[in-house]
Amino acid sequence: MENRKAAPVSLPKPPIVALDLGEKRIGVAVSDELSISITRLKVLQRTNWKQLLQDVDAVIRRFDAQTLVIGLPLQANGASGDAAEQARTVAEKFARSLNVPVYLQDERLTSVAAEENLRAEGRPKKRISELVDAEAAAIILRDFIVSEEARVLVQPSE
Repeated sequence: MENRKAAPVSLPKPPIVALDLGEKRIGVAVSDELSISITRLKVLQRTNWKQLLQDVDAVIRRFDAQTLVIGLPLQANGASGDAAEQARTVAEKFARSLNVPVYLQDERLTSVAAEENLRAEGRPKKRISELVDAEAAAIILRDFIVSEEARVLVQPSE
């Protein structure tokens, strides 16, 4: 009798785009084709859903992204609050509207880490405020790529 191993779970395919959803601005980062390097992109201004969808779709097309990751702002204790529920809602909308799999990634403390990273790079204070959202998206993406935790695939609701 042949000893067979279970088929491996398919991993998210790069390039991967990550979003840090803010109330006014959305940080964006993208991985390369091998998920080795991550690039911060220009932030998107948050206006209405239709414009956000067009903007994110344009980024996905520009980089031929195969996966979208959205930061899930859980509370410090891991509980979901209003912001996490809003992120889940946006993720479901993207899952229905885009032709790429959409995942959620815990983003607790990414904004704090993003500011620390930018300060460590020697960025001036004004520049830090301009880059913090994109750096937070880069951290979300890095955490998603290296995470040993089970990834949360968003299933589009009908």
